[in-house]
Amino acid sequence: MNIVKKIQENVFRYQLFSRGAKIVVGVSGGPDSVCLLDVFYQLKNKYDLKIIAAHVNYGLRGKDSEKDEALVKNLAKKYALPIEIKNAPCSMLHVSCSEEKLRQIRYHFFEKTRKKHGADAIAVGHNLNDQAETVLMRILRGTGLRGLGAIKFRNNYIIRPLLNIPRKEILAHLRKNKLPFRIDKTNLGTDFTRNKIRNKLFPHLEKKFNPNIQEVLYKLSQSVADDYDFIGKYSAEWLKSNKSLRVLKLKRLHPAVQREVLRSAIERYEPNLREIESAHIEEIIKIIKSNKNKEQIIKLKKLKIRRKGDRLFISHNT
Repeated sequence: MNIVKKIQENVFRYQLFSRGAKIVVGVSGGPDSVCLLDVFYQLKNKYDLKIIAAHVNYGLRGKDSEKDEALVKNLAKKYALPIEIKNAPCSMLHVSCSEEKLRQIRYHFFEKTRKKHGADAIAVGHNLNDQAETVLMRILRGTGLRGLGAIKFRNNYIIRPLLNIPRKEILAHLRKNKLPFRIDKTNLGTDFTRNKIRNKLFPHLEKKFNPNIQEVLYKLSQSVADDYDFIGKYSAEWLKSNKSLRVLKLKRLHPAVQREVLRSAIERYEPNLREIESAHIEEIIKIIKSNKNKEQIIKLKKLKIRRKGDRLFISHNT
């Protein structure tokens, strides 16, 4: 089955968009996003789509960054699509060029573009290999079910039609259709954690343990995501019925539900807090199980968790 048909199946199965939708497609100029833009163009008439290309030029790679932008402009011209480009100020980026900082800039721009055009969704080019990298990265860092579920086909306005498609199939599609793309040379290094996993750890695991390790991790993430969905819905109902966190009631919960209730309660106070590690949740569970009568406090990133008697309080750490 070719990529176009696979994406059509993903659109139907995961309800990624409806006929007549307006979609912002994030295009870096790399193989994944170029493939995504091409497939959306091929599906444009079938679904009566309105497509807007969006590109962020961080200016971190000199002429290479300029060539990325030029390629995206040429693709938009070829497909006769409107394009939005953000040139991120280098002075701001030189302070912090972490993966997370670049991600924030990128998604903020995509959302701004979505609102400007009244679009229904933002399509990004994460593929099966990206999912496997994310799962392994979170395992190494320490995570729970939510983290293992990793990237989703749809998360609010963000859609990922390529999520179950391996990088090798994407490259085959580009070759078959003679589509130009750019390679970000920084992805070939080991400066960031994800690059180390992609370029050092996975080749070692594939050679020494399992040549299909990335497909295995992808399938694991999908299975865990289904389990987490059930636990998440049950936990949300429990929190609706229990406005305050009572220690005795928390103790009676199954450990899986207990952990998810704590994560969800924390997000009420800090919804933008990135992935909470399993070790953090286990520390909170320790004070829930504790038989000590004195007040106990845990400081977790921007938050403070305090147990006093039968009550658990969550507040900002000031």
